[in-house]
Amino acid sequence: NPIQSVSAGLQPTSPGYRLQLLERSDLAPTLLLSLAALENQPAIKLPLLQTLQILSSSSDMNCALILNARGAETICLHMNEPDPSGQVLIHSTEILWNLLESGSKEVAAQLSRMECVIPLKEAFLHQLMNGSRHSDLQLRNDLLVITTLIAESPSCLLLDIVFSNFQEMKSYNPLVRNLKLAYKHEDLKMKKLLLNLLVLMSKDFAALQLYKEERVMLALLTLVKPPAASSERRSASLQWSSGQREELQLQALATLCTVAPLMLDDYMTCQGNTCLLLLLDWCVAQDAFFGQGHGSHNGGARGSTKAQMQHCIRVLRSVTSLGEDSVNQDFCDQGTINQFLGILMHMETSPDEEDVVTLEIKSDIQLILSALCEKDMHRKELFGSEGVEMAIHFLKKGCDRFYSGFGHNKLILSTVDCVSCIVGCYTTEDFFLAKEGACLLYCCICVDNPNSLSHILSWRDAGGQTAPRLLLHLWRDEEEELKVSRNRQGGIADPQRPILIHHQQEDSQLSFPSSMSSAAVLELSENLRLKIYSIFCKLGFQDLPGLSRKHYVTLSIVRRYLDFKVGEVWDEIRRELSLDGVRPITPDEEALSTICRIAADTARRVAAEQNSILEQQEKEDAGEEELLYTEIKSHWKQRELIAKSWDRYVSKTSNYEILKVLSCYIRRWKSSLLLQRIHLRNYAVVFCTGSKSTEGGIH
Repeated sequence: NPIQSVSAGLQPTSPGYRLQLLERSDLAPTLLLSLAALENQPAIKLPLLQTLQILSSSSDMNCALILNARGAETICLHMNEPDPSGQVLIHSTEILWNLLESGSKEVAAQLSRMECVIPLKEAFLHQLMNGSRHSDLQLRNDLLVITTLIAESPSCLLLDIVFSNFQEMKSYNPLVRNLKLAYKHEDLKMKKLLLNLLVLMSKDFAALQLYKEERVMLALLTLVKPPAASSERRSASLQWSSGQREELQLQALATLCTVAPLMLDDYMTCQGNTCLLLLLDWCVAQDAFFGQGHGSHNGGARGSTKAQMQHCIRVLRSVTSLGEDSVNQDFCDQGTINQFLGILMHMETSPDEEDVVTLEIKSDIQLILSALCEKDMHRKELFGSEGVEMAIHFLKKGCDRFYSGFGHNKLILSTVDCVSCIVGCYTTEDFFLAKEGACLLYCCICVDNPNSLSHILSWRDAGGQTAPRLLLHLWRDEEEELKVSRNRQGGIADPQRPILIHHQQEDSQLSFPSSMSSAAVLELSENLRLKIYSIFCKLGFQDLPGLSRKHYVTLSIVRRYLDFKVGEVWDEIRRELSLDGVRPITPDEEALSTICRIAADTARRVAAEQNSILEQQEKEDAGEEELLYTEIKSHWKQRELIAKSWDRYVSKTSNYEILKVLSCYIRRWKSSLLLQRIHLRNYAVVFCTGSKSTEGGIH
């Protein structure tokens, strides 16, 4: 009685203290181990499970103790035992949920065994066939989620695949022959969980084989059909409400985005391109991009088709990005290029404000066009002037909102990528140039954010390497691949050819007509060194973090890259004039010689600067080496002193003659110390009394 305890001077313990006592008492694993002995005693088993549920929900420590005792496996193996009350399965499921929230990896490791997966599926199947109450439906979905989280074997999930196809595909499986859904919220949730399970299991090749056998692709494409296209079939799916149908449609599209690229043969057999393009036409025909939508996949438009369009375009992008010619050709044969161009410009004329979803749709459409047209001349012609107008329109929008955070940066990049649909076709190229497309591309290059410099300089990788150091490593790797002449330390080996690559050296020994383009200029078209030089022009060449002396050797070359490249061009001009038999007039010849000499002198100065850097490095290395040797000498000297001290100590304790001499020294030292104490005492007496001691004879 608490009142009597308080009156007796006792105080109740706190709940936290009682919880600690429970954790230290090993009550939870003890109760768990008792389950095996209570198989035929449901009256005792149920309260025990209720207690375990409370313990697992109140403390992570209790969950850990239960898991250490193989609790998840034990609960799963006993969850389907005979139970008149029907509560054992409910409490067992709650315990598994608590354990999953505490340590999902360990729970998955215990329940992923076939011995545990089968009871879970049996419990799910029992609830699916017999459950009718709201609590039964919730329990069914909870069991499905647990199975989804822990199951690893696709062969044991065949029933889930059958159930995910239920309603869309006619099945002769006896499990679904008499199955009926009430089309409640819990039934919709189960359907979405089954579709999500298809995505999770698609990573396994064996699961894909089951998908083929159970016609999963056809079921998914049936779900994504627009209402007008699916109304011709009087199927059970029409009993879903409009909001529920929309959620299932979006979930099926999200599933297709992962599954379709893995099952291209089934996708093409089921005419997936045609089905998705029909859905896209339906979305455009609705012409509504406003309002509030249904479901978690909706971008936000009730009565709108923006979410369906977004997910449909995602699926098409995932399929076309594979580069499978038969798939892409099927797209083009259905007029996809013109259809997509029309959708883009239609969305640009829409009065609604651009949001993240709209920008993603535009960007994905441009990437699809790029994948379709980049390597095919006929498709570039189909892209034509309408495609050029589209690209010019988006390039003219400029880069002012590049850093807005809504996705304008991706849209600009996809627009630039879409220019590949133009390059290579003379008619579209000329039209693009006439529309000042090249100038617009240069404007995109000028995009710069002053805040980016500090972020680049402060960046470090996992090993502590800075951005300038990484760029210099890339520079050296590029020069090594291009076989640029360098000495052992990475410095300039030939001042006449400071940055000349091996391919240019070979070309310089051959005779080419002067009408050909400059090799030094053509080398800049796909030159990593030029890009690195441009980045360093933004970062600067002074006070860069994380650079050693050897890095500064490479940096000195990077700094003069443009001067060296200009010298290469002038050297080519002089060589071509000589090959053509043209002798410049005296002032021009003197100017040309002076320019070439200045370029060589610049290379020599850089080489001298590199030698100075390396000499300074050698001096620092020599100083560090000398300091190291000094430390080593000091270390050995200390070891010698320690050895001598140890020898003296050993001799004192082991040599009798030395012990006698030492004993004599100690006695003399003690006598001397005693006399000193006596003298000090007498001096103290004289100092304190002011008189002489006649006894001590002290004066």
